Amino acid sequence: MKDFVDGTAFNNEQGNRARKLFAAVVLAALDDAIADDKKYGNGPEQIARWARSRDGREVLSCAGIDPNERVVQGLMDFVGRGVRTSVALSREESERRNAAQQAEAA
Repeated sequence: MKDFVDGTAFNNEQGNRARKLFAAVVLAALDDAIADDKKYGNGPEQIARWARSRDGREVLSCAGIDPNERVVQGLMDFVGRGVRTSVALSREESERRNAAQQAEAA
């Protein structure tokens, strides 16, 4: 029984690692689309084309993201804002956004 639990825990951990790896691929695709948007002005269209492609849907699914049209629209909106993923995920950016929302509400 102990071997079964160890094996299940190992498989779960491997699955989590694979999901994180595919999530990193999604973040890299977002950064590439943001760079294209700044250089050529077609970033949202690029990420939408990628997310709707067979490879894009497969990567999104493996990252634990349902590749539906709502997700594609969210990716396009994110790229349209032009904030790099590393900045968007940072604590400083989160605090700045929260402060801006509070100032806007007041």
